[in-house]
Amino acid sequence: MSDKGYLTKRNIIEKSLHLFSVKGYYNTSISDILAGTHLTEGGLYGHFASKADIWQAVYDEAISIWRETVFSGVRDRSDPLIRIETFIENDLRNYLAADVFEGGCFFLNMLVELSGQSDPMSKQILRGFIRISKLLQAWLDEAADQGLLKPGLNHKEIANFIVISLNGAAALYTSTRDATIVDETIQQLGFYVQQLKT
Repeated sequence: MSDKGYLTKRNIIEKSLHLFSVKGYYNTSISDILAGTHLTEGGLYGHFASKADIWQAVYDEAISIWRETVFSGVRDRSDPLIRIETFIENDLRNYLAADVFEGGCFFLNMLVELSGQSDPMSKQILRGFIRISKLLQAWLDEAADQGLLKPGLNHKEIANFIVISLNGAAALYTSTRDATIVDETIQQLGFYVQQLKT
């Protein structure tokens, strides 16, 4: 792909990411994307065959941006519980409250909108949330192996609870923009993780 072609494709992805974040997938028309990118239909369809194909590229881009934000400083933490706490803070403070995506949490918003409308898209997003839970569970397993956790804990349920809490905070923060939701969720989840220790 030429430099011009690459830049055009990036422009489509970036503008569509903004539109999908703010307006939603179904409320964003091809005309909206054309207006945002200043392209003709031929220019747009030269890079993407359909709006669904644009969404897939936007989803991949959103994942990259999210990962870069929430995993900053996480992987180099040797203590898996500090890794979890850092992940929680990054997700809430540096991703959600920093308005990385103008419409709030891109993934939660898309999941709510697409559920019952597009089974393949909503399942793809749901698989992402399941992968996060499995990663948290793996870190909890690692903490247990290091003797850092109380015995008998259900790591899967704990990981799921953290993911559910993060999404609940995302929904409330997006609708209110109340920073105390972020602060209190970080504080309470941090307290919760501390209670898991031996």
